[in-house]
Amino acid sequence: MNNIASTTIDPSAPRKAYRKIIMITFPSEVSGSPMVCNLTRLYDLSVNILRASITPRRDGFMTVELFGDEEKFHEAISYLKGLGIKISTPDQSISRDEDSCMQCGMCIAICPSEALRLDINTRRVIFDMERCAACGMCTRVCPVKAMHIVVEQ
Repeated sequence: MNNIASTTIDPSAPRKAYRKIIMITFPSEVSGSPMVCNLTRLYDLSVNILRASITPRRDGFMTVELFGDEEKFHEAISYLKGLGIKISTPDQSISRDEDSCMQCGMCIAICPSEALRLDINTRRVIFDMERCAACGMCTRVCPVKAMHIVVEQ
C-alpha cells in the first residue's frame, strides 16, 4: 500500500466569487432576447444592472456587474459575443479627494453599486474603488467636488 498523499481539489469547497463590471452594447436584433435571464440561468451568474438603455427593436447598452465563478463568467462572455454583443470595460474611473470630502454622505444615496457607504462606527464615508461602476453620479451630487472622473487613456 502506497502512503503517498495525493493532492486533490474538493469540488464541494467554496470557490472565490469572481466579480467584474462590463459594458454591453447590443444590436437591435438582440434587444428582445432574454440575455440577462440566460446569464443567470445558463451560467449561474448574479447580474446587477447598474445602467441601461433598452428599447425594443433598437440598439441598446447596459452596464452590469457580474458575480460568479470565473470560468462561467468567461463562458458567458463568449455566449454574449456569439450573439453579436460588444463587451467592453469602463474607460473611466472615479477618484476621491480625501482632504476635500466633508463626509456629508450625499454620494451614498445615489451610488448604484454601493461603492460608497457609511462606516457605522466612525460615521465616515467609505469609498470602495473595487465596487465602483464609474457611472459618475457621485461627481454630480458632491457639493465640494471631492469626487472626480478620471478618464483612462
